Amino acid sequence: MPELTSTQCELARLHGIAVEFVDWWGETVPVPVETVLAVLDSLGVDARDGAAAESALAEHQRRQSLEALPHCVVLRQGQPVAVLLRYLLGETAEAWVSLEDGRRLEATVTAIANPDPRSPAHRKEEATVTLDSDPPLGYHRLQARWPGGEASASLIVTPGFLGFPDRLGDDRAWGLATQLYSVWSSGSWGIGDLADLRTLASWSAADLGADFILVNPLSAAEPVPPMEPSPYLPSSRAFVNPVYLRVQEIPEYDALPDAQRSEVEALARDVRQRLDGLDAIDRDAAWTAKRSALRLIHDLPLMPHREAAYQGYLAREGATLRDFATWCALSELHGPDWHQWPEKLRHPQLPRVAKFRESNQHLVEFYTWLQWLLDEQLDAAQRSAVEAGMRLGIMHDLAVGVHPRGADSWVWQDALAQGITVGAPPDAFTQLGQDWSQPPWRPDRLEALGYAPYRHLISRLLRHAGALRVDHIIGLFRLWCIPAGATADRGTYLHYDHEALIGILALEGHRAGAVVVGEDLGNVEVAARDYLVERGIVGTSILWFERDEEGRPLPAEKWREFCLASVTTHDLPPTLGYLAGSHVDLRERLGLLTRPIEDERAADEMGRSAWLALLEERGALEPGADLEATVIALHRYLAWTPARLLSVSLTDAVGDRRTQNQPGTADEYPNWRVPLSGPDGEPMSLEGVRSSPRVAALAAAVRTALQRP
Repeated sequence: MPELTSTQCELARLHGIAVEFVDWWGETVPVPVETVLAVLDSLGVDARDGAAAESALAEHQRRQSLEALPHCVVLRQGQPVAVLLRYLLGETAEAWVSLEDGRRLEATVTAIANPDPRSPAHRKEEATVTLDSDPPLGYHRLQARWPGGEASASLIVTPGFLGFPDRLGDDRAWGLATQLYSVWSSGSWGIGDLADLRTLASWSAADLGADFILVNPLSAAEPVPPMEPSPYLPSSRAFVNPVYLRVQEIPEYDALPDAQRSEVEALARDVRQRLDGLDAIDRDAAWTAKRSALRLIHDLPLMPHREAAYQGYLAREGATLRDFATWCALSELHGPDWHQWPEKLRHPQLPRVAKFRESNQHLVEFYTWLQWLLDEQLDAAQRSAVEAGMRLGIMHDLAVGVHPRGADSWVWQDALAQGITVGAPPDAFTQLGQDWSQPPWRPDRLEALGYAPYRHLISRLLRHAGALRVDHIIGLFRLWCIPAGATADRGTYLHYDHEALIGILALEGHRAGAVVVGEDLGNVEVAARDYLVERGIVGTSILWFERDEEGRPLPAEKWREFCLASVTTHDLPPTLGYLAGSHVDLRERLGLLTRPIEDERAADEMGRSAWLALLEERGALEPGADLEATVIALHRYLAWTPARLLSVSLTDAVGDRRTQNQPGTADEYPNWRVPLSGPDGEPMSLEGVRSSPRVAALAAAVRTALQRP
């Protein structure tokens, strides 16, 4: 079996690529040579043979030695700034920081001896730049100048610790978690929308005492059918799917002429009738009807005050929104896969793209207008939640990555690695590993951009939110990357500058006054969890997975305090389904198990029985209790832990049994298309949720248990 050379190993180290890793059994596993070389190649490094590897290493070292300043400096507030500066030999340099508020902060340049006169850097002075005073939190520019040139770098100052906002104090909080598309009402168009979110949030605050609503990623999908059903495989993470708009709540709807308003009402009525009673969410039907209605409304002129607000939104969003809207317009004409477009349209900076935008201005503007409307309705949902009594409000969800053929992959293609995809290594739950088909960020390009696309993404998600859940937050430390054509178990880890990525997350959370929750499940290094606590990022605990070193259910008092705790998650069945072992049966039917079904059932039954025995022992559950009482007992136990945040799945509250998503599958299971249903299996509307005695009973049990000393 071929082995990596020392030079190839060094290149892998310099680019953050693991050559070995610890698997879910705790064994150290060497990464296949072809995997390491493929990931290097995706980062623009040719190391396929000895000569190429030596050349690539020499070039990397040469470029680093000649850089006047690093591309980006990220530090915690109060941390001393000491940045290496290289400039022309024999000259004198000055440096300063241009703060984001326009002020200037002076710096001191102190020359140091060149450590290696044989290197290319010997033609340059080396100095240390230190600041005369501490810079405030924010995004600044470190600048330097000498007679022969100048240089600048991004300087990002982040909070040392985020934690919880003052309005939460030392109190604990609970909320509902739901897949918004599955929660439709009599007023929506066959799919849950932002008006439904507003209603659910304000009702659960006022009637149930909830402090937040956790929703699935609302990120943009394809603008033309078929629409990708997975909210975790979006076209763009920064923008929102207009399928979530409530058409009748757009202010301009009231100005429609009678004939056009009747046309919109007919579209709504028709799509409701077609989707009524269906046992699947049909995004394509809902969006086709909504898009027709929205085009009618878009043709109306805006009132002067609305026009001013719209122009302000466009100015704030800038080129990123323009490029996203351009992709949407191009997708209408050429399909959503930009790799199949005419060659002169495959990059947002090409001249032909600018010409297209000019000649299709009305169509491009339609898509910027949609995002403005979504921004307004998201704002209304968050305001209503807080006004009804929620201390946090909406908790949005950030997916790991984006669709390889979508808007973000077109707009940011120069910053994304080509030829590899993100996934997860084999673990106890998905024993074949997972390939999520998403291209990862190139760490070097992200740093060179001063993390601009990431900063924009996080700030947009937190604009109308009181909290943010980051799916697979360990991806900000390292991502499991799989070469094209390889199976999911043949990948390796690509490491990122987590100090920068977590720091920016904390900075944006601080500015929004929001909580940040990291989903830190699966194969996670202990040091990563410790780091998240150190930075004030809340972890995630799922009851079924919380066990001690002996594999026994973890006693309530030993749970983490700094976490969002729940009984289940969207990748598992609701609790009634889990208690029945339906997740084992489903994985067996889909061919996802690597050991005999009997062994899986036995292990699963043993785990569930241990939890139920503990509940009886601790007085949370009466012997022989029915399933509804068992669901309540499991949530009561959650409240007995020290966890600061508790999440109750809406599916558990209404008595649903079916999982929303089965990891490791695509079309084998109707992932992300399952409507909210009651215990009888019939779809349940939002009106049904609000009148459900099961929902009221579970909420009351959680509230009461939280008051237990």
